Amino acid sequence: MNLMNHPVIFGVCSTITLWAAARVGIAVRKRSGPAPEGAREDLGFVIGSILTLLGLLIGFSFSMAISRYDQRKNYEEEEANAIGTEYVRADFLLAANAAKVRQLLLKYLEQRTIWYETHDTKELEAVNAETARLQNEMWAEVKGAAAEQPTPVVALAVSGMNDVLNSQGYTQAAWWNRIPTIAWVLMVLIALFCTFLIGYYAREFNGRMFWIVPIAVSVSFMLIADIDSPHTGLIRVVPQNLISLAQSMQHQ
Repeated sequence: MNLMNHPVIFGVCSTITLWAAARVGIAVRKRSGPAPEGAREDLGFVIGSILTLLGLLIGFSFSMAISRYDQRKNYEEEEANAIGTEYVRADFLLAANAAKVRQLLLKYLEQRTIWYETHDTKELEAVNAETARLQNEMWAEVKGAAAEQPTPVVALAVSGMNDVLNSQGYTQAAWWNRIPTIAWVLMVLIALFCTFLIGYYAREFNGRMFWIVPIAVSVSFMLIADIDSPHTGLIRVVPQNLISLAQSMQHQ
């Protein structure tokens, strides 16, 4: 199971793991004995530097997640615009072809809306398969219409259908474009090292105090993972433009 796809579980596991690292640091310090005062000052400086580095990495990762979330929102809007434009351009085709293309676009729009809203992996696979089938049918329809009536206005309908297909590909690419695993590994390792040093630096064990850093860091990890998980996170792109387009098409 990829924990990045389950932000809440990832946050809980991070909290427990980081707290355990602090306890390990306490145990190591007790076994090795108290450090000289000068060494403690140096260690405090090291801890401060590592905390600063961890904060920068978390901030950078959060910025990456936000930018990709915004990108997914923009592509949802572009998908709606492409489908709506092609629905209108279907008028350039012959009546039979136009009716068929509009019917397929309505089904396609429904599948794209479900794709944005679903949490279920099996349903997502079914939607992807149905989307691919509808794309082939729509392209075959406009391609056949262009062969029968190769005029500039029909070419506009073909171009519009090309935009519909491309917009879906761009959206899928944006969903796959997530924070690299190696970046997560580095952040977690630095967080573990930092909490270990905090435990090692402490003069005595304070149960409540040792939860502060693990919880703060874990909540940050959970938020980043949630924004970076398009289909499984709580913070998701709502297909408002596709829904509005579907409502407007129903009234036409």
